Amino acid sequence: MAAQIVPFSDEETRVLVNLAQQYEVWMEAERVLAGLPYNLRWKTVSGRDYLYEIIDRQGNGKSLGPRTPQNEAAFSTYHSAKDEAANRRDESRAVLDETCRLYRALRLPLIPAEASQILREADRRSLLGSHLLVIGTNAVPAYFIEAGGRITNTPAETHDFDLAWSADHADAEDNPVWALLKSVDSTYTVNTERTFQARNAKAYEVELLVAPSRAKTMGRNTRPMPVPLEEQEWLLKGRFISHVVVGRDASPARLVVPDPRWFALQKLWLSAQGKRSSLKRGKDERQGVALLNAIQDAMPQFRMDAAFEAELPAELRPHFERWKTGRKNRKPKALGW
Repeated sequence: MAAQIVPFSDEETRVLVNLAQQYEVWMEAERVLAGLPYNLRWKTVSGRDYLYEIIDRQGNGKSLGPRTPQNEAAFSTYHSAKDEAANRRDESRAVLDETCRLYRALRLPLIPAEASQILREADRRSLLGSHLLVIGTNAVPAYFIEAGGRITNTPAETHDFDLAWSADHADAEDNPVWALLKSVDSTYTVNTERTFQARNAKAYEVELLVAPSRAKTMGRNTRPMPVPLEEQEWLLKGRFISHVVVGRDASPARLVVPDPRWFALQKLWLSAQGKRSSLKRGKDERQGVALLNAIQDAMPQFRMDAAFEAELPAELRPHFERWKTGRKNRKPKALGW
């Protein structure tokens, strides 16, 4: 079950670099716009002008007071900032769209369109990394990019989406994940039989998982509501990876994923759990072994030395030892001459 890395070509590497740079410019403008009020508008009431902050398309809003030099300055500053950010967003979007098309044409690793849409909105709300990690198979494209090539024997996409809650402190917003999902697709509902899972009208599933140490930072009204799992603690260790990828609808998204060492070892642990589906166990093992091989071959920034081994909990140590033994006994590939 050896993994091989097929390096990205110069053209593929160029597209990946451009994609990341262009996405940053576009997302920065998107965040500026998201942080501004929906609109500011003057309204005349009983013959007097008042500045209103509009909160939705229906024109609902609240008064910020009568026309004064201060409110006129606020009105002017707001519209200048909004116009500047909108122009920057629109100009960068045209270039970004072309790069996304090139990405697809080169058959670089894709994620489902639904996942891409959720991730973009999460990034716009500054939730990635600070609150949410992408886990499961849809995290794998980020490891491809980190390794500098496609990792063979590694399934890279499924038609569901696993997120882990990573916030280390409670926020004022009680239910950010549910607000995020509903803003993306109003048809999302919580699965009453599996309350950690939400599904939309097309049966696309989003699961939210949490480590016991982070459960206390979730709001009481969180939806979906995950059950704390000890094995989620491992995915919070090490250094997170962030890379920009493209969805099947040619839209960009950022993946923020766990440290590949801990992700791979958790996959191997999952592959040995009898309660897990036999179909998933095989995929877990292939991903875990292939990724550990790729880390050793192409990710020297993630050391698997004695210091790392000393961190391993008892549950993961046998899987790491088994991988090391298999790696040591692996026969070199015969040359083709």
